[in-house]
Amino acid sequence: MRNYKLLSLLAIGLFAMSSCSKVDFGDTNVNPGLVETPSTRALLTNAEQNIPSLFSGQDFNSVLLAQYLSEGPYITGSGYSPITAGIGYGGFYTSPLIQLKTIIDFNNNNGIQADPGANGSKNNQLATARILRAFIFWKLTDRWGDLPYSQALQGGANVTPVYDKQQDIYTSLFKELKEAAAQIDAGTGTQGDILLGGDMAAWKRFAATQRLFMALRMSKVYPGASELAATEFNAALPDVIASNAQNISYKYLAGDPNNFNPFYNNYSISNRNDYAISLTLVNIMTKNNTITDPRLPKYGEVLNGQVVGLPYGRTLATNIPNIYSRVGASFRAADSPSPIFTFAQVSFAKAEAAKRGWIAGGETAAATFYNAGIDASLAQNSVTSATYATQPGVVYNPATGFEQIATQRYIATYLDGFEAWSEYRRTGFPALVPGPNSTLATVPRRIVYPAGDKTSNGENYLKVVAQQGADNALTRMWWDKPAP
Repeated sequence: MRNYKLLSLLAIGLFAMSSCSKVDFGDTNVNPGLVETPSTRALLTNAEQNIPSLFSGQDFNSVLLAQYLSEGPYITGSGYSPITAGIGYGGFYTSPLIQLKTIIDFNNNNGIQADPGANGSKNNQLATARILRAFIFWKLTDRWGDLPYSQALQGGANVTPVYDKQQDIYTSLFKELKEAAAQIDAGTGTQGDILLGGDMAAWKRFAATQRLFMALRMSKVYPGASELAATEFNAALPDVIASNAQNISYKYLAGDPNNFNPFYNNYSISNRNDYAISLTLVNIMTKNNTITDPRLPKYGEVLNGQVVGLPYGRTLATNIPNIYSRVGASFRAADSPSPIFTFAQVSFAKAEAAKRGWIAGGETAAATFYNAGIDASLAQNSVTSATYATQPGVVYNPATGFEQIATQRYIATYLDGFEAWSEYRRTGFPALVPGPNSTLATVPRRIVYPAGDKTSNGENYLKVVAQQGADNALTRMWWDKPAP
C-alpha cells in the first residue's frame, strides 16, 4: 500500500499556511519504533500520493468550476460558496511540498536517506523532486494567484512568508523545469516513483509538456510571435508528449482503499451519487443536439439509450440514480486513471500556436494539429468515427478557429476541472455561465485565500491584496487578462 503515515513527523514545526500559529507537539504520540527520517523513495511515494486533487475530481470543486458535472442532492459547490469563502492550500505545503524539499535537502547534504543504491541516482532524485515541486506550485498559483513561494517551506526560519507575484513564480518555474530536466542522467531512475515508474525520459517529457502549457497560459500577456510566451513554447516543443502512448496519468489502485478513484469512492463506496454529467457539457459536445460525439456515451452513463445531463447550478436538490447520467463506467472504476498531460492537449496547444503564428504553418498547420487532437482524444477514449471531425461546427474553420480549438480541448480534458477552468479563464471558451444558484454574476476568476491567512500572516496578507487586488473570486490574476 502507498500509505506512509510515519511521514507526518516531518510536518511538526514546519510551516503550514492554513495554520494560525506554530504548534510544538513535543513527544506526544511519537512512536519510538518508527523511523523518523524515511528514505527518499518513501518520501516521493507519499508526495505523489498526495497530488491527485491537483488534476482529478478528487477536489470536486474542480469539476464544478469547469461545469463538467452537476450536483444532485447537495447544491453548494456549483453556487461557488467554497470558492468565495476561501479554501486552504496549506496542506500542499506540509504534504507534498515539504516532502519534496526534504528529498532535495537529503541529496544536497549527502544524507544516508538519499542512498543512490536504493533510491536512484542523486541527479535523478533531485530532478524528479524539482519537476514535481514545480508542477504543484504551478497548479496552486493558477488557483489563487500570488502565493508564498520564495520564502515558503523554511519551517521555523520564516512562518510569515511574503506572497510572491504570480509572474515571478512563473519565471522561477520555467527555470526550475529546464534545470531539472537537464540534470537527469543515465544512472538508476528514481525509486518510489508511483507516477512514472522511475522512467526519466518520461520525466523529461513531463517537464517539457508543463513548460508548453505554461507558455500558452501567458498568451494574453505576451501574444506576439517574438515574445516570451512563444519563445518558451518553442523551446519546450522538441521534448513534449508525442503520442497517446506517452500520456501521463495518475494510476489509482483497485486493491488499495487509500487509492481508489474519487468517483468510485463517491458512487460505489459511499453510495452518495452526488454528481451527474452536466447538461452544459452534453450541449457543448452535441452542439445542442445537432452533432453526434462518440465520446459522450463514454463520458456519461447511458440511460434508455441516451446520456441525460443534469442542469448545472440548480436551486433545488434532486436525486440522480437512473434519472440523470452519472460519470461513465470507464471513468469511475476503482482503478480508473486520472490523466495529467495528454497528446490531445499537446496537439490542441500546437494548433493554437500555429494559428497565433508562434510556430510555422499558419491555418493549414492549425487544422492539421486540431484534427490530430480530435483523433488523439477519440483514441484515448477507445472510440472511432470517420465522420465526427467533418460535421458542421466541428470541421475546422479559420474564422472560428480559436473557439473550436478551445472547445475541443475542453472536451478532451474531461474531469481535469482545474485545467479546463484555467483554459476557460484564458480563452473565454466554451462560454460558461453561472447557474441559477450562483452567488456570483460570472464564473470565478480565482479562489479566495483561506481566512487563516488574515491572522497567521496578516501583514503580508494586506500586502498581497494591495499587490494583486481584492481578495475575492472575481479578481483576475496576472495571466488572466480581459479580452481585447
